Parts: sequence; structure tokens; C-alpha cells
Amino acid sequence: MSSASATLAVWASAWLAGVAAPDDVLDALAPWSEAHDVLADDDGTAALTELPGPGSAPTSTAMLLAAVRRAAPRGHARVVLPAAGDVRGLPGPGRFSREATTAGEGVLFPEAGFGVVPSPIADGVVRWTVHAVPEPGPVPEYVPLNDAERELRAQVRNAAAALTDLNVARHRPGVREEIAASLRSRPRALWPDGMPPQALRVLQQADEVDAILAAAAGDEPGGALSASAAVARSDALRPIATAVRVARRAAVAEAVRVLVSVRSEHRN
Repeated sequence: MSSASATLAVWASAWLAGVAAPDDVLDALAPWSEAHDVLADDDGTAALTELPGPGSAPTSTAMLLAAVRRAAPRGHARVVLPAAGDVRGLPGPGRFSREATTAGEGVLFPEAGFGVVPSPIADGVVRWTVHAVPEPGPVPEYVPLNDAERELRAQVRNAAAALTDLNVARHRPGVREEIAASLRSRPRALWPDGMPPQALRVLQQADEVDAILAAAAGDEPGGALSASAAVARSDALRPIATAVRVARRAAVAEAVRVLVSVRSEHRN
């Protein structure tokens, strides 16, 4: 689904660019959890960011924004959506990269020298753990949004074919209702004014394909796949999942570019 990390990356960038207020960023995170807190991963990161570290009481996301502002007042954020075998956008080996891969998401603040990874720690509570990232790594690959959207549309067709080939619909006749229910149950992401329409469309399409993937990856009630069938299913769905991640990264990157450029035009 569109993630808390994508929300934070877009809104924090908009805030740093001066086109959103701090409260807007905090409000945008609310659909993802009733409460959010922040803690530095280690004492060194705590000293770097002036945020509480291990053994201390966590602080608020407002204090995280203040730390970003202190470190890089004209910076921006970058979403990462890594998976096993697909670590594009990560800065290289380190705690941030490992934790982001485990979580499947994270936010880098390249100019600030740190990144954050969200994880649920209790019912209704998400913790953003802050990791020092002294070297943000190479500039991430640029994927034109038109190309990402075209590939995602192709994968929509592939996803539908995968449902048929894997006999999901035959074994689970209510699978399409299941997909619709999955989409309805997801948090409704909030986005800034000025968000490019194409980026919004791609994020919505990615959510739809992701719901199809979840249905295709699940076993029918009482069913069990053979090892060979499970491998075949995994192989069929992997490129679709990759296209979803690429599309989301491209959409967020385009949104950040557009929102930051609004501020630049105002300054000029």
C-alpha cells in the first residue's frame, strides 16, 4: 500500500520547501496510526540529531521535523522501498539499510545525514527509529513517471493473468470482493495541495495492483500449495511487485520535485 514513509517523504519535503506547515505533516501521518513517536537508534545518532536515544523516553514527530530543519533547512526527503533482491535507493550497508529492508520502507534525509524507519511497536503506535546515514549513497536511478505508469499498467494485465493462471479465482470465487475490501480497509493517504495529478494516479494504481498481489499470494481456505507450485507463484508475482515499488518511488520523487520547484519559483 502507499506507505507512511511515502507520506512523510512528500509532506516533509513540502514543509522544508515552505509550502506546508509542520501541523500539516503531523496530520498527514494520522491515518497510518493513532500515535507516532521517535527514538534515535544509538547514542551517536542521538547526539547527532539531538533526539532521545536508547533508554530514554521517545519524543514526538514534531521534534523529528525540528531535527531535520536544524540539519538541512533546505533539504528534501527521499522514500526507499527495498525488498530482498531489490535494494535500489539504499545508501549501502548499515543499520538503516537493514532495518528499512526488513520494514519494506523508510525515509532518507540525504542532506541531513540520517534516515528513519517506521515500525509498529504497540496497537495504534508507530515508532520512527532514526539512523545516522553519513553517506547517502549514489543518486537513485531516475525513472520517468510516464515509463513507470506504462509499466504498471502492463503489470495490471499481468496481475490479472496471474490470478487466472494460478487458479486463484477458481478456488476463491469471492476474490474480487476480497480485493475491493482490502482497498477499502487501507489508510486513506492525505497529500499536499499542488500534488501532481499523474503522481496521485500512479499511487492509486499501485495500491490496486498491490491488492491484487495480496490476493494472488494468499492460499484458498484450507488449501496448501506444493513446493513447486509455490515457487511458480512467487516467480510469477515478483516482477509485478517490483513494478509496484518502482512506480511508487517514481511517483513520490516526482511529487517532491514538483513541490520543491514551487518554492523555487516563488523565490525567483
